[in-house]
Amino acid sequence: MDTITTDELQKFLPAKSGWHVSLFMPTEHKGQETEQNRIRFKNLLQEAEQRLSSKGLRSPDVRNLLEPAQQLLEKPGFWRHQSHGLAVFLTAETFEYYRLSLSFNEFVVISDNFHIKPLLPFFASDGHFYILALSQNQVRLLEGTRSSVDEIELESMPESMAEALQYERFIKDTQFHTGTSTARHGDRAGMYHGHDPSDEDKTRILRWFQQIDDFLPGFLLGKQSPLVLAGVEYLFPLYKQANSYPALVEKGIPGNPEELKPEELHAQAWPLVAPIFQQTQENATARFYQLTGTDKSTTDVQEAVLAAHHGRVADLFVPLGVQIWGMYDPQENHVHIHKEKRPGDRDLLDLAAIQTILNGGSVFAVEQDQMPDGQPIAAVLRY
Repeated sequence: MDTITTDELQKFLPAKSGWHVSLFMPTEHKGQETEQNRIRFKNLLQEAEQRLSSKGLRSPDVRNLLEPAQQLLEKPGFWRHQSHGLAVFLTAETFEYYRLSLSFNEFVVISDNFHIKPLLPFFASDGHFYILALSQNQVRLLEGTRSSVDEIELESMPESMAEALQYERFIKDTQFHTGTSTARHGDRAGMYHGHDPSDEDKTRILRWFQQIDDFLPGFLLGKQSPLVLAGVEYLFPLYKQANSYPALVEKGIPGNPEELKPEELHAQAWPLVAPIFQQTQENATARFYQLTGTDKSTTDVQEAVLAAHHGRVADLFVPLGVQIWGMYDPQENHVHIHKEKRPGDRDLLDLAAIQTILNGGSVFAVEQDQMPDGQPIAAVLRY
């Protein structure tokens, strides 16, 4: 898959029997470098095979477990159409893969549970956003992070705007002129000259946008990642009428997006969303310090995990690259923390982050030195 939703995230929570294999690797998505993707993945599978064998799994069982991933090596087209990172998850009964716009470090995890912390940036409030590029001839959805952008393949997308609405007369009456020199400085990329769309045209365009709005939820993660519109300016207010996505950014990228590459759209979109991410994190940090010492905040791992499971966490800070091992017992409503990893354990910080996301809270995955008060976890509670 080329995207991952909260529904996808949720299905990784319950542990299945047997070993869980999690594979992560960066991928090349342009030019001859894409040939390295298959080689890198083959090496990861060899490492996974060796580690499974060292855990006592019989050779036939190892082969059966890894067979679905091995089959990917026989699909050259798969490796030529990658994003920035590949994540693969296997058990004896499960096989899932995701081609995502985040570049992962290359590593293998063999455990009692799937290792999914590298996926959190797609759900955390720290730089994940979308660009919806609208034009007469096509609709494009791009997924971006702070440093990368990728175009999402929109399967079963309704017809183009021109075909669906049949407003060729309006297209003929309108001339587009591109101002490439000003676009590089963040000014308007272009201007329309001609007649404004008629009320009838607007009604048709609005109806088309309502179809798009109905279609997009399956591709947008949760409701927190900002969505930036790119298109001719007269389209912006019309799309806002049709829009039901709560994180639509007020300002958009004006001009004809058909003439812009993904990297060019990213360059214009990031200045629009960066202040949103910064302000959101600053507001959450301020709330935490304001509530420090009250029952509306905590830096206790056990309390934070329990609160996350019960939907009480509004904002959660977790440090990247840090694990705290333990178990959550839903029957006793108790969290057990262990100094070293034991069979059946999982990263409690990971668990708290996932539950916070699934319950509509905000997660900030930050470097250790950015953690409030330098704590291993910090949470603002709803009640």
